[in-house]
Amino acid sequence: MSIRWTYAFVDRPSASFGLAHAFWTSVTDTRLSEFRGDQGEFVTLLPSDGADACVKAQAVGSGAGGAHPDFAVDDVAAFVRSALRLGADVAAEHEGWAVLRSPAGQLFCAVPWHGESVRPPVVRGSRLDQICLDVPPSAYDTEVTFWTGLLDGWRSAAGSLPEFHVLAPSPGLPIRVLLQRLGQERPASAHLDFACADIAATRARHEELGASFVAQGSHWTVLRDPAGGVYCLTGRDPETGGRPAAGAS
Repeated sequence: MSIRWTYAFVDRPSASFGLAHAFWTSVTDTRLSEFRGDQGEFVTLLPSDGADACVKAQAVGSGAGGAHPDFAVDDVAAFVRSALRLGADVAAEHEGWAVLRSPAGQLFCAVPWHGESVRPPVVRGSRLDQICLDVPPSAYDTEVTFWTGLLDGWRSAAGSLPEFHVLAPSPGLPIRVLLQRLGQERPASAHLDFACADIAATRARHEELGASFVAQGSHWTVLRDPAGGVYCLTGRDPETGGRPAAGAS
């Protein structure tokens, strides 16, 4: 069982879904696919250069939204069995795909691989390449163990700060996973990260498109999109995903 492709999902409330996909197509230089689902709640962000998509958006009926990963595999049933052995639960089963929940409660999906192989290019010095799982302290070690086991063959290593742990796939897969230990107990959640060659320049462009500043970290900037969801611009090489000098987060 191997992961053949990865997707990052932008999950936003139904009421602001139009704002969300308009913003995210702009910052990723993509266009929208046909809407799918019983209520038109799913859409794929399609690169314009013939590359394969790796970002999708979903309208959620309740809550503030966030993000989640999809893992495209040859054998969905085998991937689900592996996840269950490691401590996951099944949140919902569908024909050919499944929604699962990590031990800390983070949702993720197992979906069939449809031959995706060409990673989208860097866009104006940045690339959406990472899902950050925000984990409460009491569940952090369990989540690191779970995701390391599930993402078998991915490089699993401590990040640049003690509260980070990186799970990097083999070259060619477009989305990697970062676990972040929160400073307080609250439900697990997730947000998206861009790797940026120049955070200030990327921030300026995103703010022109409607994002707003939230907070500044040591090598990242937190922004809020027009639909109310937070995400980060991080000082990493957009080609490799690693820190420019040393380190991997």
